[in-house]
Amino acid sequence: MSERKALSITAFATLLLIALLMGANHVAARVAFDHGVDVTTAVAVRSIVTALVVGSLIVVQRVPVALTPRQRRFLPVIGLIVGVQSVCLYSAVARLPVALALLAFNTYPLWTALWARMFYAHRPERRVVVAMPVMLIGLALALDVLGAASGLGATLQWQRIGAGVAFALTAAATFGIALVLTQHEAGTLDGRLRTTSTMAIVAVLALAGVAWQGGLHLPNASAGWWGLALLTLLYGTGITILFIVLPRLGVVGNSAIMNVEPVFALVLAWLILGQSIAPSQVLGALIVVATVVWLGLRPKRLA
Repeated sequence: MSERKALSITAFATLLLIALLMGANHVAARVAFDHGVDVTTAVAVRSIVTALVVGSLIVVQRVPVALTPRQRRFLPVIGLIVGVQSVCLYSAVARLPVALALLAFNTYPLWTALWARMFYAHRPERRVVVAMPVMLIGLALALDVLGAASGLGATLQWQRIGAGVAFALTAAATFGIALVLTQHEAGTLDGRLRTTSTMAIVAVLALAGVAWQGGLHLPNASAGWWGLALLTLLYGTGITILFIVLPRLGVVGNSAIMNVEPVFALVLAWLILGQSIAPSQVLGALIVVATVVWLGLRPKRLA
């Protein structure tokens, strides 16, 4: 028998707010990248601030800090993987229209099913198998892989988007691994502890990258400073709401609604950055988003 807890108006609005914050975060990141900030600097600043804020909430709310030996082993691994994912996703945002980078990243449910099959022998649900070709067709339309909408042809189009798409798909693949490991190896850990641990590890890795490249690459214009500040604020706020406020609303299995993030990013990037895509790409984007939401809203079987 399947069961799904009713989604209140407050919870629904909160999910949409998180999607808006995350979409806006990536638009702000593109503004920062266009004005002198590099990816490792952005990841370092964002992760340090988020770790400090959520860590402070752990202290204020007196969250018990108790880890099993298995959690101690896997949390650093998850942090390392999320670090790679963060750098790859921001690298995609720096090279592609923001909405397209997020759409390619939104293939992560397919990667999650693949890794769950490989690591834990979980057979993918029939709905995931059905969704896979539909999502890939939508993504091909959105990315204009044949260069028809741009008029460039396939070769020139891939020369333009190839690196960005590779970064976005790598981000999706690594995020899928992080989700699978989190579920199986750290699923019982308080979300605030996971967030603080993960962001702290990502911050250390990003700072190492900053040191390796000779120091922080800070904005060279006021717009860049605004972009860096906003991406940090928006990401930190979105993550905080996701792990602290959302569980109190009693949301079960409805997080797929947040996958409208690319739609918010598409509108914001058009308004703020002047980025636009062809009607056929918009159709592809809607196919990807609808497929991901359909996947996320599948009935949950309760024992």
